[in-house]
Amino acid sequence: MEKKQKQGVRLVLLPLPLQGHINPMLQLANILYSKGFSITIIHTTFNSPNPLNYPHFTFFSIQDGITDSSSLDLLHLVILLNIRCVTPFRDMLAKVISDARDNREPVACLISDALFYFTQAVSNTLELPRIVLRTSGISSFVPFLLFPLLIERGYIPLQDSQLEETVTEIPPLKVKDLPLIDTKEPEKYYKELSNLVEGTKASCGVIWNSFEDLESSPLSYLRQEFQIPFFPIGPFHKYSFSHSPSSSSSSSSSLLTQDQSCISWLDRHKPNSVIYVSFGSLAAITAAKFLEIAWGLASSMHPFLWVIRKGMVIDDGKECLDPPFPAGFIDNLQGRGYIVKWAPQQEVLAHKAVGAFWTHCGWNSTLESICEGVPMICMPFFTDQKVNARYVSSVWKIGVQFEGEVKREEVVKMIRGLIEGNNKEGSQIRERVLDLKEKARVSWNHGGSSYTYLDALVNFILSFEPKR
Repeated sequence: MEKKQKQGVRLVLLPLPLQGHINPMLQLANILYSKGFSITIIHTTFNSPNPLNYPHFTFFSIQDGITDSSSLDLLHLVILLNIRCVTPFRDMLAKVISDARDNREPVACLISDALFYFTQAVSNTLELPRIVLRTSGISSFVPFLLFPLLIERGYIPLQDSQLEETVTEIPPLKVKDLPLIDTKEPEKYYKELSNLVEGTKASCGVIWNSFEDLESSPLSYLRQEFQIPFFPIGPFHKYSFSHSPSSSSSSSSSLLTQDQSCISWLDRHKPNSVIYVSFGSLAAITAAKFLEIAWGLASSMHPFLWVIRKGMVIDDGKECLDPPFPAGFIDNLQGRGYIVKWAPQQEVLAHKAVGAFWTHCGWNSTLESICEGVPMICMPFFTDQKVNARYVSSVWKIGVQFEGEVKREEVVKMIRGLIEGNNKEGSQIRERVLDLKEKARVSWNHGGSSYTYLDALVNFILSFEPKR
């Protein structure tokens, strides 16, 4: 997949300004650049990517009016962005189209994050085709599509007495696995999901950061419901590392500073001996849960690398400035634990010392773990993470999941079962995840599913009449 002759066509990409969305959008940009397209990135001033890390792209920023996001939860942040970005984005996109026309490099289409649903109306106004990038898995989009039905049939709002029941319309999901968030305004959340689904249906096509062998069943189901083409061309980061102009795309798009010192720490450990713990860039845990996790990790007697972001732990409604470890806890580990504020995750998961990944099951983390053949311990927090965790534990069977409260005794049991592999379940989990790792690799081989879908995507884009 060497870089082809320049297509003479420009693409405009708009990422949602959250870590788990910026990374795959920039990885996709690298993939499309490698196929000969010129790339323009329009981005918000909030959580802006660093253009210096991508000299082969053209960047333009738009004002979003967000100066402090600390008072906004995820739901209200997405709502606000879809309101405030309309006018500045429309004006910027019109300028980019005009300038590209003057430079005889017409814009073929817009590729926007699916959660930026406002861009469909803008694209319609400017008569520009819009393709959406869905940065989560295909499996988790199915319950989003079915939300009106799930509400009608009484699954939502959740009732404690039904949490363990199977959702018969979308097995093996349980009621507690439905992709909800903790909000006092659920109607607003339902409306946002409706906007997401309708905006996706109205687009020209959907790009998925997944591969066919992983999610063939939900892919087939959604194809029956949507009258637009799908392009499952993941895992993006594996293509990016092999073929893109920027081999360090994961680190260069990180909004948090990665602590590389953990790699040299991993170098000192035996293969498959370390448990890597990271709950993503947004999740927060209580101080009580933090202590159960800490004591469980310590009692497992296995070395662990733990990402503890600033503000990740909440005590009495306030962020803890420092991790609330008990007195003497770190010293008593005698070097078995290593704490960082953020880690180069793809590099960590690829390290031979890592034997298991305790994760929040964000889609990027899930896919990265699969691609390196690392079994997972699942502790989802909200939205699609819950669906991903159920697929990891019950469909693909490449990990285990906490089904209730996190207790240190269960932590020890899970870690030892996966790391030591001295039970049948642990051994089978490792075999299955290694099988999926191979399938992910093959998907990018010549003739593989992702390789083939990428060619189809390129041809699809070239079929548009560029804005001249």
